[in-house]
Amino acid sequence: MTLFSAPGDPWSHRTRIVLAEKSIGIDIVDVEPGKYPEDLLDLNPYHTVPTLVDRDLVLYDSRVIIEYLDERFPHPPLMPVDPVTRAQFRLALYSIERDWYTLLQQIEGEDKKHLPKLRKVLADTIVQGVDLFKVKPFFLSDEFSLVDATIAPILWRLPHYEVELPPKAQPILKYASHIFSRAAFRDSLSDREREMRR
Repeated sequence: MTLFSAPGDPWSHRTRIVLAEKSIGIDIVDVEPGKYPEDLLDLNPYHTVPTLVDRDLVLYDSRVIIEYLDERFPHPPLMPVDPVTRAQFRLALYSIERDWYTLLQQIEGEDKKHLPKLRKVLADTIVQGVDLFKVKPFFLSDEFSLVDATIAPILWRLPHYEVELPPKAQPILKYASHIFSRAAFRDSLSDREREMRR
């Protein structure tokens, strides 16, 4: 298997977290957005990362990729077995992608004038869910899940993008510290992502 991954991209990062959590051996090809190799341009009609190649199968949406990896390599499972809880986790994934990831993309591409407002909106959006981080050691679960793999890249990048969480976000910061201390999370980091916290 091969993963085309951008070293600073949160979508690629969450895919690398899932690979590390499952100890999947894979070739990771680092690519810079806008400077994609010909193989990737031929394989993925949308010219996006991450892109996973598994023999004749090519996947190019990070949610599709992480769910495929969870089903193809079932141990440890990163989604609940119960259909109701699984649906709730999928809704959480949808919300985080739609709200947190969209705001981070806007911060990355925005001119300086609107940055303070966008940073505050992202911080406020994250803090809205503070009570959910008090319930269990992981996001609404005793076990690490695809939701945690999706939350972690955003929390890791907050200092880099000068997004400050208020004091009432302490449960989220404690959760983040717990996630960041995991060996799989540390293994998932690209050199560029390590630099974000130096």
